[in-house]
Amino acid sequence: MSFFSKIDKTFSKISDKAGRVATGVVAEVSSIVNKNHRHDEEHEIEADKIRTAICESHRFKSFANQRGENFVKWHIDGVDYFWAASELLSSAKECIMIQDWWLSPELYLRRPPAKFPEYRIDRLLKKKASEGVRIYIIVYKEVTQGMNLGSSHTKHHLMDLHENIAVIRHPDHIGTVDSTRIWSHHEKVVVVDNHFACIGGLDLCFGRWDSHSHPLADAHPTDFSQTLFPGQEYNNARILDFQKVHNFVSNTVSILQTPRMAWHDVHMTIAGPSVLDIVQHFTERWNELKFRKYKSDGRYDWLQYPHDKLAAPNEPVHQLRHRDEWLEKGRRFRQRFHKGPEWKPMDDDHPHLTPMGSCKVQVVRSCSDWSHGVLKESSIQTAYIELIREAEHYIYIENQFFISNTGDYGPVQNRIAAALVERIVRAAREGKRFKVVVLIPEVPGFAGDISTVDDLQKILAATWRTINRGGHSIYEEVRAAGYEPKDYIRFYHLRSYDRINAPWPSFIRRMEEQSGITFHQAQIALAKQWIGVPEIWAQDVVEIKEPDVTKEGVVVPESVTKTEEIRLPATVEEATATIEKFQSSAKSLRDDHQVSDSVAHHALADSTSLLDEKWLGSDQEELDAYVSEILYIHTKLMIVDDRRVICGSANINDRSQKGNGDSEIALVVEDTDMIDGVMNGEPYKVGRFAASLRRKLYREHLGLMKPESVEIQTPFKMPAPTPNPDETNDIGDKLVRDPISIEMENLWNGTAQRNRAIFSELFKTVPSDTVRNFEQYKVLLPL
Repeated sequence: MSFFSKIDKTFSKISDKAGRVATGVVAEVSSIVNKNHRHDEEHEIEADKIRTAICESHRFKSFANQRGENFVKWHIDGVDYFWAASELLSSAKECIMIQDWWLSPELYLRRPPAKFPEYRIDRLLKKKASEGVRIYIIVYKEVTQGMNLGSSHTKHHLMDLHENIAVIRHPDHIGTVDSTRIWSHHEKVVVVDNHFACIGGLDLCFGRWDSHSHPLADAHPTDFSQTLFPGQEYNNARILDFQKVHNFVSNTVSILQTPRMAWHDVHMTIAGPSVLDIVQHFTERWNELKFRKYKSDGRYDWLQYPHDKLAAPNEPVHQLRHRDEWLEKGRRFRQRFHKGPEWKPMDDDHPHLTPMGSCKVQVVRSCSDWSHGVLKESSIQTAYIELIREAEHYIYIENQFFISNTGDYGPVQNRIAAALVERIVRAAREGKRFKVVVLIPEVPGFAGDISTVDDLQKILAATWRTINRGGHSIYEEVRAAGYEPKDYIRFYHLRSYDRINAPWPSFIRRMEEQSGITFHQAQIALAKQWIGVPEIWAQDVVEIKEPDVTKEGVVVPESVTKTEEIRLPATVEEATATIEKFQSSAKSLRDDHQVSDSVAHHALADSTSLLDEKWLGSDQEELDAYVSEILYIHTKLMIVDDRRVICGSANINDRSQKGNGDSEIALVVEDTDMIDGVMNGEPYKVGRFAASLRRKLYREHLGLMKPESVEIQTPFKMPAPTPNPDETNDIGDKLVRDPISIEMENLWNGTAQRNRAIFSELFKTVPSDTVRNFEQYKVLLPL
């Protein structure tokens, strides 16, 4: 018996509480003394050798090999992906597996909520669980002193809904052998029936749903049912991070004065044999965490690998240490990709054509001992670096972060920046046209002023050290090789604008006087409608941000707005009557249907112009109503030569890339369905998946696509294997077909420069080339 085991046994004789504390102390100390405790015994060493050999035999040193015949579909922004996710979850017959950094049970997957109340996640999962579907969820257990993700609420709310729902939070932060205070589970994965999967940048949580128009406003004074962003969903993390998220109908910012922060992202749905690798990843994680936390708890099933050994005996998973053990005691669910002699189709089964699609897919990941019980795997970083090195003409990157290193220069370990420098310098020496386009957020999506918040400054400094300063940045290394970096690589960001339809003196205040109900009270009544008649616990008090208004009718800054906690109406009927009375008061004041509640759609190719928009208040009220905010880029995506794509949960920083930091997952997708493309003016075959995704992103960012109704189902909102429409003959698609032509470069850069000038002049945006120090910043934005 080890020394620590003797101590643990001694403490177990003391009181339960003291024993738990003592056990936690012993566990944490033992993990510090022996960090290799899961990899030092003979059988563990042998298991590690087998896993290492498997990874070494695969491209990118991934646990999974590349598989063909997958149907992969991209979804741009939450409006399309969340609808697709609702379709998949609704189709579940046996099991649902979800792995998220943050999961909000009260998230509406379709909008507006008034039209689709049944598509709230908790309601949808309860419905499936009551039909017999087993639901397994892993969420990151946050450090509550620094984050407001409400993972405890997520777990208990969902598990209280039905016995078929099991939720694991991890990691524990103190008092366990696996405690960690730094790293997180960052994957965003949904699996349905071992047949469909979703992977990308979107957590099923508050703040992620957005349309292609990216509205910043959501005030609807004469029709509250049009609200798109209920309660906590109307958020601006640049001003105030989420607070008390279990109180989901509370507002953290005022919808009358503050723009929300728009959210841009990309996710994928997949049907095909690579789903088995995604299920393998989830199964290993689930069983590892069950073993650590719920080994004897029957509420948490053991799970089997889905792979069929008789039909596919050469699958590497059959070599793994726990395969037979999990086969004996784990719950098994049907799969449709390994079809052995005993496999038979079932009535009302999911589509299981062979082949499912034309895409070759490889699953890559970042994981290690703390997160997965395995030796470090960093196949995501390896994939990024190799894809960059193998690029022929063009690289397009969208990422939430861009922190990397060009060599052994300081603490940053990942070498994605070094790969970019290497590839650019090689192209320059060969005299070839080669372009890298990178989109990252204008500023990090954290609350506070750039001039005073340390975290914001550190992230910006690390980003700039990667891009253009500090001695060994990408720009500096390319210049040191004798070339102008801007000829090869440039960085961009996104910003949006809107108009809030809430003129105070001429309209909102008069509606309040006419109805005897304040806008604030109508908001609270709306919150009661969202809650409805709860079957389990729901908040009975709502916290709403209400702007103070001066005698001149000018809304004061957010920092001095009032926050009130007010009891909700007793019944939904009472709430409905309150809202209707407030809304109807407008009839005697003005014909408000002439005024748009949002004008953000004019950033796209709308059939009307911003100049056509009517405003029935004063000129000053309209001027005050215009707002701007960053369009936050949260995507984790790289497209190479319009042929190859890597997309998933991993940021370009050490947390995501080094392997033993945050746990991550991504797909490398190569479509064998080759279509006609153009590269630098020459005919060039491109993959349908990669090219159509890149072109659609360009069209959204350049305003070359039409706005769409969020509440109408389109093929883009349907999951795989429903194909996206073929838009290769659209005028907008043709304009962006050649990503490195002079014409495309002029269109892209010209649009960016023009927008930058307009936003800087009208909204005083920063960072800016005209503001190079904090003294200039204070002049631009005096307190």
